[in-house]
Formats: sequence, C-alpha cells, structure tokens
Amino acid sequence: MSQRLIIALFSVLLLVAVSSAATQDVAGKCMTCHKEVSNGLYQQWFNSGHSQHNVTCYDCHKAEKGDKDAYMHEGALIATLVTPNDCGQCHAKEARESENSYHATAGEILESADAYLAHVVGGDPAAIAGCESCHGTRVKIDPKSPNKLAQSSWPNSGIGRLNPDGSKGSCNACHVRHSFSKAQARRPETCGKCHLGPDHPQKEIYEESKHGIAYFTNVDNMNLDEDRWVVGEDYYEAPTCATCHMSATKKQSVSHDVGQRISWTLRPKVSVHKENWKEKRDNMKDVCSSCHGPVFVNGHYYQFDGVVNLYNEKFAKPAGEIMQIITKNKTLENQASFSNNLEWTYWELWHHEGRRARHGAAMMGPDYTWWHGVYEVAKHFYFKFIPEVRETGDAEAIAYIDKMLANDPMHNWMNKPTSELKAAIKSGEMQKVFKNMFDPELAGTEAKKH
Repeated sequence: MSQRLIIALFSVLLLVAVSSAATQDVAGKCMTCHKEVSNGLYQQWFNSGHSQHNVTCYDCHKAEKGDKDAYMHEGALIATLVTPNDCGQCHAKEARESENSYHATAGEILESADAYLAHVVGGDPAAIAGCESCHGTRVKIDPKSPNKLAQSSWPNSGIGRLNPDGSKGSCNACHVRHSFSKAQARRPETCGKCHLGPDHPQKEIYEESKHGIAYFTNVDNMNLDEDRWVVGEDYYEAPTCATCHMSATKKQSVSHDVGQRISWTLRPKVSVHKENWKEKRDNMKDVCSSCHGPVFVNGHYYQFDGVVNLYNEKFAKPAGEIMQIITKNKTLENQASFSNNLEWTYWELWHHEGRRARHGAAMMGPDYTWWHGVYEVAKHFYFKFIPEVRETGDAEAIAYIDKMLANDPMHNWMNKPTSELKAAIKSGEMQKVFKNMFDPELAGTEAKKH
C-alpha cells in the first residue's frame, strides 16, 4: 500500500472519529439538558429500545442544511419533526411498507367531503383539532416560529401527515414518542385513538367481540413486549388489531402495509372488493387459521359477505340512485352541500350507520352489526330518507320509490299483514329473498333497477 493511500485512509478515519465525537458531544448536551427541563420525555427515551441500542436524540432530530424545518438549537442544526424519511434511515422496510399503506394516504381526507363538513359547517379550529389530528395535516413552515413549525399544523401525529420533506405519515402515531414501545403498538388501545366513534367504531366493536373479551381477560399472557411475536406460537389467547392486520404468522412476516389482509372496502357509500381481494382474503384467513379451523373461518366470511351485500343491494344502491336523480333534477331547496336535511340523512345512512353494520360484521360484533347498524339503516331508510325524498316533490325520484316498494321482494313487506310475513319467515320463503346475498362475487355488480 502506497504512503499516499495510507495517509488518505488515515484522514478518512480521523474525520469519522472527529465527526462521531462531535455527534456524541451534541447528543450528550441534549440528554443533559432535557433530563432537567423535560424529565418525562427523557425517561421515556432512556427506558426505550432506542436508548438500549445507543440511538440518541440527535440521531433522530438532526437536520441538514436546506431542510425546510431545520433551525439552530443550542449550537446544533435540528428539526422538531421526525418523519418517515428519518425513521427509514434505520427502518427502511417498515418505512417503505407504511408509505404504501392506507395509513399513509389518510391525509387525502383533507380534500374530501369530511373536510368540507369540518371547515364549512363546523369551522377551521374543529378541522385542525379534530379531523387532522387523526388523518394528518399538511405541516406548514412558519419562519417566525422558534421551531419553524406553524401552530396551525403542529403538533400533529395524524397517521397520514404530509411532511415538509415530502414524506407521508407519522410513525409515532402508533409508536408513541419517545418510548416507541412495540408492546404499546400491539395493544388495541393504541389503534383506538382514531378507529372509534359513530362512523368507524372498530375499537368498540373489538371490545364487545369474543376476541376483545379474550384479550382483556388474558392480557398478561400476551407477551406483548417480546421481539418475536408470532400468533399461535408466542401468544395464543387472543388477537389484537396488530395481530390481524400487521403482525407475523407462521407463513407471513410482519408488515406495516395494513391493507394486505383486507378484502372488502367498507368506507365508501357502496362496498366493493379491494384489488387482488382473494389473495388478501387468503392472507387474513391465514391469520384466523392460527386459532380456528377452516369451517369456522369460511363460515365467518360467508356471514360477513352476507351483511355487506345486504347493505349494498337493499339500501346503499337504491339510496344512491335516488340521490343521483335528485341531484340531476336539482330539486333540493338549498344549493350548498349539507344545507338540506335530506343530505344529512343520506350521509349518516352510509357514513355512520352503514359503516357500523359492515364493520360489525367484519369483526364479529353482533350489537354493532344489528342494533347500531342494520337496524338504524333500515329505520332511517324507510322512515326518514324516503319521506324526505317525497318532500322534495321530485316526480322521478318518487316514482322510483313507489316502484321499489311495490315490486321489490326486499322492500314490499310494508304493505303486507304481519301474520303473512311471519309465516314467510317460518316457511323459509323470506330467507329465499336474501339467498344470493351470501355470494362473495356479488360485489361490483350493477345496482338493481326497480
């Protein structure tokens, strides 16, 4: 080896050593100061896996010149915001999977009807502290702010947050800073920050289901803080949200793409199958099969498909067609969206009650499938939605309704005596009306013409 090459290598090693020493010096200052001024934050980090692997404050918060949110703090260039791009420096696979997931696109709600409701019907403060806190916001830069982040968009740990560096998402939505506990991310309570309430009560459904009951009565046996966490092997008393949607099985590795095991989309007005839905259903069945036999698993999906198809065919498609007629004919009294009572009724029919029914069936929550779901869908479809449509005076929409109520076997029960309907249930004739609802291929078919 030439003397010149030896000198060059020595110089590189010296620079690395000097840089490492400087980094350690900055990190030491961070820890010394924050132990005094924000001890709770410091203790969270000190007892975390990051601390055990010598990952310091500066490793996550250091910034580069030119970063939009970079600022000088106690002699170091840092950024308050830690984005998936930062986390991806060490957790590349997880960051990549998360960026391709439904979680990372949740910020798109900013352009949806939900955002319209919050900003216009409610008001901007409600949108910021409400919708954007779960779905994420576009984090804005304020040069006058001490940390460069505008107060209207920070703090925010929404799962679909749009970050100044172009990345989407927020890892600490699930791995809460600064402990970043894997056990916490595996617990259903963590998902409950966003997945609850009148329009998507997954937390409440899980708690009423046999899965939730089994979890809460056996939580001490779940080995939640173990590195290896394979369902059916490392724990077997109950599944959590993470078990079904993300965590490892004997055949599948951990994935941060939460859509890889979901076959139906239960969010929109009418449910349809996801792309590659059969493959995704098989992925979820693999999870189920860790504890259940094939007859049980297939039976669940048979019942689940039945509820989703029932909601679609009996209520969602007819209601949607009626609203299209009214919109086309411009028969609503007021122009602005949600300035007419009918619009609120239709919205809650699919956005609240219809979702509750579908999610209840998906997660084996009988109370949400029926009482909070289909029961309220049916009640409000027949005795709020239809009367309000008639009040518009739209002749075409009213004709549609009259034909449906007279001719469709799913709807013509209203003009029959109760004794006849009970006899039809007893004989099995009523069940025949809904027999095709259990067909998993029914999704995507054209709405019935009444």
